[in-house]
Amino acid sequence: MNAKTKIAKAVSLSVCLAVSAAFGTLAQAKTFKVAVGDAAGGTQHELGKKFQEVLKEKTGGKHDAQLFLNGQLGSEQDTINDAAMGTLDFSILAINNVTPFSPSVGVLTLPYLIQSLDDAIELTQGRVGQQLVDNTLRDAGVRIIGWAYSGFRVLTNSKHPVTKPDDLNDVVVRVPKNAIMIDSYKSWGINPTPMAWSETFTALQQGVVDGQDNPYITVYAMKFDEVQKYVTNLRYLFSIEPLIVSEAVFQDQSEEDQQAILAAGKAATEHSALWLTAQETRIKQELTEKGMEIVEPANGEQEWIDLATSQVWPKYYDSIGGKDVLNDVLKSLGRDEI
Repeated sequence: MNAKTKIAKAVSLSVCLAVSAAFGTLAQAKTFKVAVGDAAGGTQHELGKKFQEVLKEKTGGKHDAQLFLNGQLGSEQDTINDAAMGTLDFSILAINNVTPFSPSVGVLTLPYLIQSLDDAIELTQGRVGQQLVDNTLRDAGVRIIGWAYSGFRVLTNSKHPVTKPDDLNDVVVRVPKNAIMIDSYKSWGINPTPMAWSETFTALQQGVVDGQDNPYITVYAMKFDEVQKYVTNLRYLFSIEPLIVSEAVFQDQSEEDQQAILAAGKAATEHSALWLTAQETRIKQELTEKGMEIVEPANGEQEWIDLATSQVWPKYYDSIGGKDVLNDVLKSLGRDEI
C-alpha cells in the first residue's frame, strides 16, 4: 500500500469516526417538554426560561427544553400523573397540586407558616426541603429539582373591599382543589368554590365566582385586573411552585446530563428569588394604575391568623407526618414550637 493510499484510508476512517460520533450525539440529544400551568410573564414562565437557558449551556447545546404555557399539556395535577408514568418530561406547578400525591409537602401550604421570602428559601433549599424532595420521589415518582417563588397569595374580588373575615360573607371565592386551602377559607366563615385553574378566568369574567387568591405576579400575568377590582394584602400562604422531572426520564439520562439538569434547576431557583424581589413592587404599582384598589387586612391580620392557625393546623398534623414535623419546621425557622 503506497503512502497516498494509506493517507486516504486514514482520512476516510477519521471522517467515518467523526460522523459516527456526531450521529451518536444527535441521536441522544433531546428537546424536553416542560408543562407550565401559568401564562407568559409569570413566575413559572420565568423559572422555565432560566432552566432552559442553563440546561442548554450545561449540555453544550445537546439538550433543549420547550415550554408549553397555560396548561397546554393538561391540568397541573394531570402533569404529575404523566410525569410519574414517564410520558411527560418536566412540569412547573403550584405546590398545592403536589400535595394530593405526596401529603407531606402540605406543610408548605399551612396558613401563615411561611412569613417571608427568606422563610420560603430556608424551607425549600435547606434540610426540610431535601426531606420533601425525597418524600415526593418516594410517593409520586417525580423529583423536585427547582423552586419558583411567587410571593404571598393576595385575595382579589369584584364586589367590595375585604379587610376582615366577615367581609367575605357575600363573596364567592374560587380556590384550587386543595383541602388545606379550602379549610383555611372555612375557618374564616365561608365555603369556597374549588375550581380548576384553567377555568378560573372565565368563571371570574362570567360572575360564576367573585374572587380568587394568587400572588401579585400571577394576578398581573393572567390580566385579572380586567375582571377584578379589589385586592386584599392577605399573607396566609406564600406561593411556591416546584419544577419536577419524571424520575423515569431522569434515570434515563447519563450521569453527566443528570448533573446538568440538577444544576439548571438550582440556577433557575436562585434566579426566581431575585426576580420576585425585582418585579413585585413594579407590578403592584401597575395594577393600581390599571384601577385595582389595594387594602390591608384590619388589625394587622390578627383575626385571620388566629382563626386559621387554631382551626387548620391541628387538622393536618397527621397528613404532614405528625405534630413533631411541624415543630421541626418551626424550629428551622427560628420560631417557637406549638
